[in-house]
Amino acid sequence: MELRAVRGDITEADVDVVVNAANPGLLGGGGVDGAIHAAGGPAVLAECRALKARLPDGRLPRGRAVATTAGRLPARWVVHTAGPIWSAGRDRSAVLRSCYTESLRVADGLGARTVAFPAVSAGIYGWPLDDAARQAVAGVRAAEVEVEHVQEVLFVLFDDRALAAFVTALTEPVIG
Repeated sequence: MELRAVRGDITEADVDVVVNAANPGLLGGGGVDGAIHAAGGPAVLAECRALKARLPDGRLPRGRAVATTAGRLPARWVVHTAGPIWSAGRDRSAVLRSCYTESLRVADGLGARTVAFPAVSAGIYGWPLDDAARQAVAGVRAAEVEVEHVQEVLFVLFDDRALAAFVTALTEPVIG
């Protein structure tokens, strides 16, 4: 599997699956979540509402992933994953890595060959960017042995600082 980091707008990624850094309620929000819902349109929201109705307590557990249509996005599907909120006193790294691993499993189950990820939990959830990048790369690499269809993973980053963090993480030894 090829892993690359690029700077860009994830809503414009020409891939099979775009991963959404969703909130557990699945109904949109700020940052990447809001942008994906806005660009994807009402079809994404309608499927999220249907999924929410079937989830325990109407919430996607953190570290898990579910798929919907991509609506008006260039992608075929959106895989929504709920990242953890960073805590200085509690190590939630395994949950963050799980967001990437579970998203790849869902994407692979759809037959996707290309997947684009944002920097999950590195925005409003406060995860330090350098560590978020390391956890992301580790989560994807952990899933490599399990996936059959996915051949390319793009980390689509919103600015130069995030891009640099992911480029560095891609050159470091595997953690986790």
